[in-house]
Amino acid sequence: MLNIVVCVKQVPDTTDVRIDPETNTLIREGVDSIMNPFDMYAVEEALRIKEKHEGKVTVISMGPPQAESILREAISMGVDDGVLLSDRAFAGSDTWATSYTLAKGIQSIGQFDIIICGKQAADGDTAQVGPGIAVHLNIPQITYVKKVENIENGKITVERLIEEGYEIIEASLPCLMSVVKEINEPRIPSLKGMMRSKKAQIKTIRADDLDVKSEYLGLDGSPTQVVKIFSPPAREKGEMFTGEVSDIVEKLSNVIKEIK
Repeated sequence: MLNIVVCVKQVPDTTDVRIDPETNTLIREGVDSIMNPFDMYAVEEALRIKEKHEGKVTVISMGPPQAESILREAISMGVDDGVLLSDRAFAGSDTWATSYTLAKGIQSIGQFDIIICGKQAADGDTAQVGPGIAVHLNIPQITYVKKVENIENGKITVERLIEEGYEIIEASLPCLMSVVKEINEPRIPSLKGMMRSKKAQIKTIRADDLDVKSEYLGLDGSPTQVVKIFSPPAREKGEMFTGEVSDIVEKLSNVIKEIK
């Protein structure tokens, strides 16, 4: 029986992202949120592994109280339990502090065999948290997994997506893997699953519940800081050249000469 943990994140469901000018972090209050799309594939793959090899799937997230909604969404798909790491002490965490906190949260759940993450978050696009968790837990990691070939005798074999194709990787359990969207097609929750998710008890874990160093948490515990963030200036209107090709070439040549 395998114990599988899936890390999910709540991200803004909008292209109108607002930034707090004081902290240079995303303003999440008042913005509709969804489960990070890449994490949907992680949840689906965990469920497929569970169905094939038997086991238990626990989904974990770090975020504000409203992040509970994505845990319930995962439960509606077939996940067994949901755990939310929520505390003001976690606010403003960079990828290092986030991976540290999630690693400690996963340890608090108990024994695990496989940790699955989406390849990256849609709001940050760093792809650093999954590998960071593996480093904090001192376990093997496999990134960009496109197919799980086999799991047996305490080992997992997968296909890892690379630019030229894929490579076959074998790792011992426990391990962490991040998955790409090519790995599967996430299922639609059943009516029974949605009813179950409404009644499910989501466990909330605070900073005091974890064996953590307070100086490693949140904005103050983040070794990387966003110094400044701003929208790029609008592009100036371009100039359109028309006429015969020879005339256009001459005009363009003159413009280039002026720039030089």
